[in-house]
Amino acid sequence: MPVAGLGTRFLPVTKSQPKEMLPIVDKPVLQYLVEEAVASGIEEIIIVTGRGKRNIEDYFDHSFELEYNLVEKGREDLLAEVKKIANLAKIAYVRQPMPLGDGHAILCAAHLVHDEPVAVLFGDDIIDAQKPALAQMIEVYEQKQAPILCIQQVAEHRISSYGIIDPEGQEGNVYKVKGMVEKPKVEDAPSNLGIVGKYIITPEVFDCLLEAKPSAGGEIRLIDGFRKMLEKGSPIYAYQFEGKRYDTGDKFGLIKATIDFALKREDLGPKVLEYIKKIAEHGGVGK
Repeated sequence: MPVAGLGTRFLPVTKSQPKEMLPIVDKPVLQYLVEEAVASGIEEIIIVTGRGKRNIEDYFDHSFELEYNLVEKGREDLLAEVKKIANLAKIAYVRQPMPLGDGHAILCAAHLVHDEPVAVLFGDDIIDAQKPALAQMIEVYEQKQAPILCIQQVAEHRISSYGIIDPEGQEGNVYKVKGMVEKPKVEDAPSNLGIVGKYIITPEVFDCLLEAKPSAGGEIRLIDGFRKMLEKGSPIYAYQFEGKRYDTGDKFGLIKATIDFALKREDLGPKVLEYIKKIAEHGGVGK
């Protein structure tokens, strides 16, 4: 899980708070991703951090003082919730020393992967689904034994914000990828199928990232590793997931996720719904 980005879209709060730790109600975005991985059968997680991200490690560790305080106050419910976080999975941390692209962040963890396929989850994409989106992708990987990209149909006005695949064949929700274009103009886009920040990559992707030529800014992009694979004739597939996606790297996307997840909770849903209705009836906040 690469989380070393600077989070500039959420400044000033991300000056001292990683954007992946911004909350959806009362859980940080990153916890939702860790829980998705665990629910998909993954037991070992590597988090690639950067400068100013130490509180991520603290969050997924035990806090003796807090746990002791909760015991003293008899808050067994909260104690169980706090302890669960530290026991979600085996988590290792790797530091990306410089923000040199998502591909470079992934390469920082290559020495821990041991020539195995791995899932890569970015902190901007939360998918609410009956079956975790990653679990859906793993089922496709088990059939194809090749890298799997997570995709969704993108509205025309949003195409220039996504990596877009050029598909050459389709089996249900699975597409074979012929090529991909990073943030194209609408008229240059080969499809409306945008890449979402969830992947299953194979050891060959790491090799191709090492061969990929850095951009003018010195960044190594994951998409360049995939392009190198396609040049070599290696297959890549894309999967259109089932579920609802939230772009939590966007302010409004995070707000929408917070509202929707709050509405689903028994303790908050009725209150939030009542408040929304009240706002609608009065024509806006404060009226």
